[in-house]
Amino acid sequence: MLDPSTPSRKRLRDFCNSDFNLILIYIRYHISSLFENDRHFSHLSTLEREMAFRTEMGLYYSFFKIIIEAPSFTEGLRKIMNDRLTEYPLVINTLKRFNLYPEVVLASWYRSFISITDAFGISIKMCWSVNRGHGLNPVESCEGMGDPAYFYVTFVFILNGLMMSLFFLYGTYLSGSRLGGVVTASCFFFNHGECTRVMWTPPLRESFSYPFLILQMLLLTHILRTMVAFGVANILFMLPWQFAQFVLLTQIASLFATYILGFIDSSKLLEILYAHMISLLLCFALMFGNAMLLSSYYASSLVIVWVSDLIPILHSDTSLCDFSACIFLFFQAHISNLLKSKFTNYKDFDTLMYSCAVEFDFMEKETPLRYTKTLLLPVTLCIFCAIVSKVNMSHSKLNHQPLTDSVRKCVFVSLQVVYHAFQLLAFAVLAILIMRLKLFLTPHMCVMASLICSRQLFGWITTKWRHQIIVCGILAAMAIQGTINLRAQWSIMGEFSNFPQEELLEWIKENTKQNAVFAGAMPTMASVKLSTGRPVVNHPHYEDAGLRARTKQVYAMYSRKTAEDVRNRLVSLGVNYFILEDSWCTRKTKPGCSMPEIWDVEDPQNANRIPLCTILSKAPGPFFITMFQNDIYTVLKVKKNLRWQ
Repeated sequence: MLDPSTPSRKRLRDFCNSDFNLILIYIRYHISSLFENDRHFSHLSTLEREMAFRTEMGLYYSFFKIIIEAPSFTEGLRKIMNDRLTEYPLVINTLKRFNLYPEVVLASWYRSFISITDAFGISIKMCWSVNRGHGLNPVESCEGMGDPAYFYVTFVFILNGLMMSLFFLYGTYLSGSRLGGVVTASCFFFNHGECTRVMWTPPLRESFSYPFLILQMLLLTHILRTMVAFGVANILFMLPWQFAQFVLLTQIASLFATYILGFIDSSKLLEILYAHMISLLLCFALMFGNAMLLSSYYASSLVIVWVSDLIPILHSDTSLCDFSACIFLFFQAHISNLLKSKFTNYKDFDTLMYSCAVEFDFMEKETPLRYTKTLLLPVTLCIFCAIVSKVNMSHSKLNHQPLTDSVRKCVFVSLQVVYHAFQLLAFAVLAILIMRLKLFLTPHMCVMASLICSRQLFGWITTKWRHQIIVCGILAAMAIQGTINLRAQWSIMGEFSNFPQEELLEWIKENTKQNAVFAGAMPTMASVKLSTGRPVVNHPHYEDAGLRARTKQVYAMYSRKTAEDVRNRLVSLGVNYFILEDSWCTRKTKPGCSMPEIWDVEDPQNANRIPLCTILSKAPGPFFITMFQNDIYTVLKVKKNLRWQ
């Protein structure tokens, strides 16, 4: 670990004062340009921009919209804390149920920004009419910070620009070399498509949360000196994202493994655990007692490690076999049904809803190949092997001696490096099991790549300047495929258009009552709530058990049950209209993954019947009436009883 008085720390301060802003501006320009190129966002109407925030992105943005359109900020806050639109007829506190603090903060900033600019008469947006052709009506499009959607995504891009600067600092600090920061930043750019998806999906929770994980891990690396700042970063990481607890679970496991090997003492481990516990309790309070936090695997792991540390069951002569057993026991109680379904024949409706989605499948075979082409995987493996070698050497040199400062200097490997090696293993396991989680693995590999500059690991290279020449050569080789990857991203040119959905949403606004209740596919329900303000009974936040049960009731439309059975389920939920999509009846990502096939696992007694969605698309009576239809969507009105017309 670098000492604060070393010249390297002075160089870091110089970097913060000069190049920091340059990197911030560049990465913001880079990701915002990719976003604009993909959707032509600047020329979309307000409705089209809202439709561009597909599935759960639209759900989150809808709460930002509610607050900024309310008569006052407090009234908007009251509306989202007493919400009847999201899970009709339930009244829910969405601040408790969802991770909405980013929307609350941005909405307060937007309202303040508008008030100040209006007071001084400052123009903050420019509007024009866009002729869309193809027989479509012209739309008004506005650009500038005065437009809510522009304001929203701009701050997402600024936050991720700050994250890129943190990556540079991270790599510099971990490797003890400014060149290490350059390696980390370069690897991130060269593998940009594997590291993040903020340029395609700005409103996702990870876009707000992940930058604070990088800050938290940087502070953890520094430890182990700034515990208050570490706790704050922990809170800022957990509040925006429901999956943060699973990442922190791997962090606790990695620290526990580092402790077992003797690279961190008991007092320091307890200090970190207490910081985690306090930040978890504060998040629990800020989310109005969200039960998922205290019943999470992360909370359980804190208790397990705390008890393990207090009970002297781990000794300095712990063997590697004992260590493996401890890690196995640590995870054994936390095997979820999703993981169970990956290794056994176990299936149910909920696990199939996850496992049939590509992003929850095993890592695709092409991903390691892409890592190899940019040399990220070979470099990371080389570093990992060097760390393992140093750890083995340290155990032979320690020879059961107390871990004093003089002994530690002879070991030549720091606890930060060992922790990061275990964290790499944990992220690798997660990414292999669930492809979506490679978004943790890839950036961490970029951070680990900085250690190619570490004299602690590669001091056997005779002189420092020869070491730096070798690193520059590796960077040049990385840049060959890295430049190709960047050009491929820059060449993506698209233009968002979804006229069938636009037609559907306009019909809903013009032909249904404000309190009309809708049900349908989760992504579509997010758009209906956002753009029409109509109540919905289900939405894309599938992690909640109650919501999963409601969605299962709604998705019976895509089963082989009878029309009367499904009508009765919808009536019990208070549904007035069901939006039927033929594609949900027929599409499949892999064998056994169409909606009727998923229902066959849950409802085998009806497995030989024709899917209800197929029947109703041709003849909706007598339990439903077709009210609207285009190439994609059919709106069915739910008949409360057969005499009703």
